[in-house]
Amino acid sequence: MKKTTTKKAGSLTQSQVLALDANIKIFTDGACDPNPGEAGSGLALYQDNELTELWYGLYASEGTNNLAELNALHQALLMAETYLNNDLKVTILCDSVYAINCITQWAQGWEKKGWKKSGGEIKNLSLIQTMYRQYLLLKDRLTISHVNGHVGIEGNEMADRMSILAIDEREPDFCRYTGALDVPGILAMRAG
Repeated sequence: MKKTTTKKAGSLTQSQVLALDANIKIFTDGACDPNPGEAGSGLALYQDNELTELWYGLYASEGTNNLAELNALHQALLMAETYLNNDLKVTILCDSVYAINCITQWAQGWEKKGWKKSGGEIKNLSLIQTMYRQYLLLKDRLTISHVNGHVGIEGNEMADRMSILAIDEREPDFCRYTGALDVPGILAMRAG
């Protein structure tokens, strides 16, 4: 069974992403313009290294980048469960160390302390609690890895464009992108 791994230093490169042993790779990204300000989330889903779906939305008029990143990772966890239950290998690739650490490291300690942390409130607590419960159900079958943002990793760039599309269209729901999966065309869209 897969264990959750988080890469910080030496985050995965494009060639390492392509070589991952996973049928499904879900890239997540969140954007906020400015921060705090208008926020949106995006996903890019690859099956056998081919782009198959793009998702965007969860627009918040008064959001933060961290909220947008958490929302994107939450949607990836929900999608991952479906694929894992069909015996597929799934990796989530996220460019937010904060979002990854919230559910893979910090939430366990926060829960033990009654969902408190030294130094103040836990922002986005109810979302983190929901994500943590989901993560606990999946963690032995799921890999979560870090990729650096804006370094040319195609899936991360595609998720980025979807997060900006969510802001531009002010899309409150999380919906599938219905345009052509034209990678160069989508990459030419406004970046975050």
